Amino acid sequence: MPVTLLGAAEIRALAAELDVTPTKKLGQNFVVDANTVRRIVQVAGVQAGERVVEVGPGLGSLTLAILETGASVTAVEIDHRLAERLPATAAAHGVSADALDVVDADALRVTELAGDPTVLVANLPYNVSVPVLLHFLETFPALERGVVMVQAEVGERLAAPPGSKTYGAPSAKAAWYGPWRLAGNVSRQVFWPVPNVDSVLVAFRRAADARGTEQERLRTFRIVDAAFQQRRKMLRQALAAVLGGTAAEASALLEAAGVAPTARGEELEIGDFLRIARAQGGVA
Repeated sequence: MPVTLLGAAEIRALAAELDVTPTKKLGQNFVVDANTVRRIVQVAGVQAGERVVEVGPGLGSLTLAILETGASVTAVEIDHRLAERLPATAAAHGVSADALDVVDADALRVTELAGDPTVLVANLPYNVSVPVLLHFLETFPALERGVVMVQAEVGERLAAPPGSKTYGAPSAKAAWYGPWRLAGNVSRQVFWPVPNVDSVLVAFRRAADARGTEQERLRTFRIVDAAFQQRRKMLRQALAAVLGGTAAEASALLEAAGVAPTARGEELEIGDFLRIARAQGGVA
């Protein structure tokens, strides 16, 4: 029995049955267009036999599009009503019970996933998209690649290169794990309710080799945060507190790392921040 997708009328009927009103608090905007969910899955390159983790499956429109490929899905859903209903929806659309595992939990608190998923596919609410992505990449090293649909502003920030206006702490931290790219725009009209912001697809692929140790990552991220909290200041000033206490001490350490003390955080790529962290050594 082939897997079938949800239509717009059925999505609204399911929401009514569960007494679910999409809320701004949870950033819920359900995709009601089959072509869009298939496009997301296609951009992610999901193949039969792969294990995919989906964050925020909602009523299941994207979930079914992933399952349609022959992949299996671990779906993490914070809304208890939606998590409880999803297996029945999947079964009614031709999904075998062993192909879908639903985790009723806050994605930011999940630390274990059955089957070690290698692909992440999600429609993420803008208010938690960056924390969720960084948490999953940090916590689940088996994740090799993924595609997420996010608010355009967030997507542009994730994929921004050093020196661009949108480059910031999220850009640098995301780059720790590998390259990111914008993978297409998404019309507001494919959502219910129609949002008042634009959305984009962002794709990532984890770098084959680890960039550094966990201790180095934590130190690097602290330096990134400090650099962008005062992004208009030169690094010798912005990083003074985190690198020893004075601008002179920070300058010496930056020079040791091969970074100009007069540079600003927006000019540095993640590798530069890592060199600063390594020069800092064991200093907390």
